[in-house]
Amino acid sequence: MRAAIDRLELPNPAWASVDNVADLVSFGDATGWPVVLKTPRGGYDGKGVRVINSAEEAAGTEDWFQAMSPLLAEAKVEFTRELSALVARTPDGEARAWPVVHTIQVNGVCDEVIAPALDIPVEVAAAAEDAALRIAGELGVTGVLAVEMFETPGVGAGFLINELAMRPHNTGHWTQDGAVTSQFEQHLRAILNLPLGATDALAPVTVMKNFLGGGNQDLYSAFPLALASEPAAKVHCYGKSVRPGRKIGHVNLIGASTADVDSVRRRATMVANIIRDGRAAADEAPHTFEETA
Repeated sequence: MRAAIDRLELPNPAWASVDNVADLVSFGDATGWPVVLKTPRGGYDGKGVRVINSAEEAAGTEDWFQAMSPLLAEAKVEFTRELSALVARTPDGEARAWPVVHTIQVNGVCDEVIAPALDIPVEVAAAAEDAALRIAGELGVTGVLAVEMFETPGVGAGFLINELAMRPHNTGHWTQDGAVTSQFEQHLRAILNLPLGATDALAPVTVMKNFLGGGNQDLYSAFPLALASEPAAKVHCYGKSVRPGRKIGHVNLIGASTADVDSVRRRATMVANIIRDGRAAADEAPHTFEETA
């Protein structure tokens, strides 16, 4: 993936394929510590990713190299927030992009999405969408592709590419209720080589809030209270068994203006907490946009 990004001359952090601890130390000494070490397969939600702070700490990665080699070493990026550019492409090459969104991670797991990303420069959003479309074309993607990015204001293009996900993605769940065409419908259109649908946002702001497994095993028993607490919320459960920390559903909620974003986030969080805990839990109010941006 990193090699493809380089071929396209798109914004990439410094990186190297490393076969052993010595290679990792050489990369860290050359680019500066800390560095990020990733497995080439099996990584998601923070799994398969380690931050290595020094050459001494790198010595403790031998077990990773024994389990899987080579690994990917990357320079640790200084960024202000994470973004996602979601696109879809057909086998015939028709492609469309949704608005770039702001994603908020907690413990390596996507916790919230704010769509579109607020206060992003027009030229940066356009460049991010174009980068995602170029990647889809270069790699011959059929279906939905999410390109996760780090926002780096004032540095280079204003973003660096982090990861690719060639499938409908958590950062695109907002499209179910906040876009003309959802990522799931678009994915089917794409793989069937049908004309793609419009990707316009339906509201000035849409918030997607994940809920993970918690104390409530019977999610649906909490629906009356959750839905009554916020009649505009759209709740999507995945039908998975409930385990602590497992993604089991999300809440979508739209706002009438970008000024409403903090209120929308707070209300979506309230609904998610009720379903997770099975009761009117104390609000775990999100940080303000300025704090998480």
